[in-house]
Amino acid sequence: MCVCLQACEDLSKWTLLGSSLVCGQRLENIAFIIEATSRQKVPVSPHRTNEKGLNWSDYCLPLAYRPGQPYRAVAEASLENFSRLGVAFMEDRLHMDNGLIPEKIVSVLLRETALEELFEQDSRRRIEAKRPSEPTEQPDSPQLHQQEPELPSEHRHMDGRHLHLSSCHECLELENSTILSVKRSGSGKPPNLLVFTGGCEQRFQEIRSLLEECVDTESYAVYHLRPQQALSDPWLENTLLLVLATDETLAPALQLRFLSYLSRGGRLLGLSCSLCPAGLSLRPADAQSDRICTLSFTKADSSELRLSVLSSGSVYERDGAGGGQVELWGQTGAQEMAIVRVTHGEDSGEAVLCQVRLETAPDAQGSAGFSELKMSNAQRYEVLTEILTSLGLSCELRRVPAHSPIYLLGTHTEQTGWFLRWLRAQAEGSGGVVRCAAGVLRVVWAGDEAPDLCEGELALHTEPPQSFSEHFCLQTYKQHLQTQRLGRTVLYADVTCSTMSLLGGLMPPQDTGLIAIAARQTQGKGRGGNAWLSPLGCAMFTLHLQLPVNSPLGQRIPFLQHLAALAVVQSVRTLPGYEDVDLRLKWPNDIYYSNLMKLGGVLVNSSVTGQTFSLLIGCGFNVSNSNPTVCINDLLRQQKLDPLAPAQLIARSVTLLERYVSEFQLRGTQTLLPLYYSRWVHSGTHVRLWSEDGPEAEVLGLDENGFLQVRAGDQSVVSVQPDGNSFDMLRNLVVTKTS
Repeated sequence: MCVCLQACEDLSKWTLLGSSLVCGQRLENIAFIIEATSRQKVPVSPHRTNEKGLNWSDYCLPLAYRPGQPYRAVAEASLENFSRLGVAFMEDRLHMDNGLIPEKIVSVLLRETALEELFEQDSRRRIEAKRPSEPTEQPDSPQLHQQEPELPSEHRHMDGRHLHLSSCHECLELENSTILSVKRSGSGKPPNLLVFTGGCEQRFQEIRSLLEECVDTESYAVYHLRPQQALSDPWLENTLLLVLATDETLAPALQLRFLSYLSRGGRLLGLSCSLCPAGLSLRPADAQSDRICTLSFTKADSSELRLSVLSSGSVYERDGAGGGQVELWGQTGAQEMAIVRVTHGEDSGEAVLCQVRLETAPDAQGSAGFSELKMSNAQRYEVLTEILTSLGLSCELRRVPAHSPIYLLGTHTEQTGWFLRWLRAQAEGSGGVVRCAAGVLRVVWAGDEAPDLCEGELALHTEPPQSFSEHFCLQTYKQHLQTQRLGRTVLYADVTCSTMSLLGGLMPPQDTGLIAIAARQTQGKGRGGNAWLSPLGCAMFTLHLQLPVNSPLGQRIPFLQHLAALAVVQSVRTLPGYEDVDLRLKWPNDIYYSNLMKLGGVLVNSSVTGQTFSLLIGCGFNVSNSNPTVCINDLLRQQKLDPLAPAQLIARSVTLLERYVSEFQLRGTQTLLPLYYSRWVHSGTHVRLWSEDGPEAEVLGLDENGFLQVRAGDQSVVSVQPDGNSFDMLRNLVVTKTS
């Protein structure tokens, strides 16, 4: 970089301070030029009167000065001290001698030839100054001259006596990196979130995905701020939040630019970055970079979160030289400052700076700490949400997307024909609609135009378009569905309230094998009225099944949820090469990664008509949605296995479930229990019943009805029904669920 000195036409008016700087070794730091005037200083705002002022020469090494209006001086400072000077300038705390008021600070690449020439000029002046007719100019008493003449048309750089004009591209960059003291504007800013990653596109995509998972994406636009744009584009007044996410040391011009943004009332989130405003300094952390450490984070309500995260390799220290107010928000287990909030007064900017890698998702590529980090992943998002909310962003749940059309997809012509005949009979008697728990389904027959829908109506198309969804592949589903009946007639929607509601109230013939599949649910249902989050990448379906009440499984309906959960686990673990993927079962209806994290569950609703059970088996499990907990493809990446698709695993799960139901009906419980026990997480475990002070019991297995069977300390055997109880894996309890 060069420096823009628009009113300095030659070097003769610059005076060197200390000729030894040319002969000796100069500091390998940041060089800068400071401009000052002798105008009357504006009174400092009352809220800043108690802040400590800085004498500029105490934090830098002055090299040369040039008298005039404005007065200019060249100096060098360490990166840390340069940051202190810049922030003190923004806060009106930077002091100079002789009543001078600092107006501008600009970084500069200072070349040796410029200092050598200044030294030569200074030597000639000192010799000539001995003549009585020419008074000597004192360095500490700069003379104020009248307005300097304009520069000649040829612009000159510092080496070879040439200096840049403002028309020079390099100078324009530096001019944009100048720190100017500007009061915060009271007007609102556009909803732009700018992400600076040092130009790394992959890093930007990762940070953008992270932000989109934390904030209301309908309210903000996320852009990549590249280094050239950071120095030139007029983004400072049009940015709601600046995110710095680069490990590289920021160049001085970028440091100035970002500090200038803060001075204008900007909001900034630092993710493992080197920006360090006055009041703070960085030092190496006890934990090396990318090593797991424990973070204690204090929330706004004074509660504390403890989680495992990766260290950036650095931590913060308070700087006694003063600066903005520094609040400790998070520290590592070694009591090191890892997350801080820095403010610069009521009318200035705010930054939350992090030296733990909140931006980094757990890496499934053979990471030894993958499980530990995944266990803390939900808390990581909670910390990020707390920080983003404090910086003024809305982190409320995203707006509910509109429900999409429902498409009838047939895998086998015969079953599809049966369903169409049933559907026509239902619709003809009710004005072309069919009612279900999700609302009113208005049937759109093949060749008909899509009608205008009334409120509460959903369109059910009996013939899908050629390309009906990017989230579901019918060909993949058909390829892996090997059933005699189940799952052969599909109602598919990209977005629906829930697949359970979509089939609720529909009673087609059993032979149609009806299944509802969705890419996303807006009101996913869990056990006991719990919500089930249903992002893209989650496999979600509800299957219609009828069973005779007096059949073996009809007499033991609680086993059905166990069979469905087992089918999901086995849909992966029966694939060649995938046998060791650590998917397991947790009583009564959960699908787990090892015994660590839930990645899916099963819900069964039943009703009885005469001697027949009508059952809706709802299931949801994470396939490719890695956040905020864990998904199947995470586990596959650990073992260098190819990822799987939701359509593939839904089809395989339905296929296995049909097989398990058939085997249960033929041979009873003992046929499948050994396989079930080989996959569940409870073998040989001891638990407390009802509370942490309750009696200890040993888990035995499932009783003949599918309930959990335990042996208490007095050797009595207790069966726990799944409808009112569940396992608390974190505390190793069997607890009674409360509403």
